[in-house]
Amino acid sequence: MWLRGPAPAPPPPPRGLPRITGTYLLLDGPTLRPLALFDGAALTTLRTPAVSALALRHLVPDGRPLRLLLFGSGPQAYGHLEAVLAMRRLAEVVVVARSGSPTSAVGAEKLAAHARNLGVPARPGVAAEVADADLVVCCTTAREPLFDGRLIAPGATVVAVGSHEPEAREVDTALVRRSAVYVESRAAALREAGDLLVPEAEGAIGPGHITGTLADLVAGRLPAGGTASCPQLFKSVGMAWEDLAVAVALFEAAEGEE
Repeated sequence: MWLRGPAPAPPPPPRGLPRITGTYLLLDGPTLRPLALFDGAALTTLRTPAVSALALRHLVPDGRPLRLLLFGSGPQAYGHLEAVLAMRRLAEVVVVARSGSPTSAVGAEKLAAHARNLGVPARPGVAAEVADADLVVCCTTAREPLFDGRLIAPGATVVAVGSHEPEAREVDTALVRRSAVYVESRAAALREAGDLLVPEAEGAIGPGHITGTLADLVAGRLPAGGTASCPQLFKSVGMAWEDLAVAVALFEAAEGEE
């Protein structure tokens, strides 16, 4: 069982403490017997990259190694790097520090070093390098677009997971307007995804602009491998059923080891 509801944004965490804290209690459905207790932040760090990887499995054809540009250097960025590596071969990883501060630059270099330790050429870079990327992954707390969407090449894929409020977004109107857009749920995306709601409010897109859902991709209702004629955007807002699916998988895996 996962209880989730609206809450005001908390103040910034004290120095040295995590931004997100929480506990996830997994209950047996028929009996409501407690089965497992998970660190909520750790579960989210695993769940969000897993959902992105599932989308990429269907959107990005398995071919030549990809050039990945990664915005952010926090836990989600590390998780997405490893999730992408589990799905596709990478030719290079470019890490962009969002704020440009010395601390962000250090974070970008640390993540690039981690990628190199995993066997992938990697370095810090700048936002304009999205023009050369096959895959762009946005894992930030940005409230304004991170890059110029006109630079994204046709056939490239963008994954945006950081924003989940109607006024906040990581990608701009130009990218959304020219992309095939995929979401977990139309209803959730059109309630929470500022990446889509802001362009709709501007009149740049209509509510029918979404190409399909994650379920459409997995069920084969949409062609595998995406399209080479325009960019592809997977916009994730996070949903409670995803936490449940990952928690159950973890619990069953642990049960199988006993």
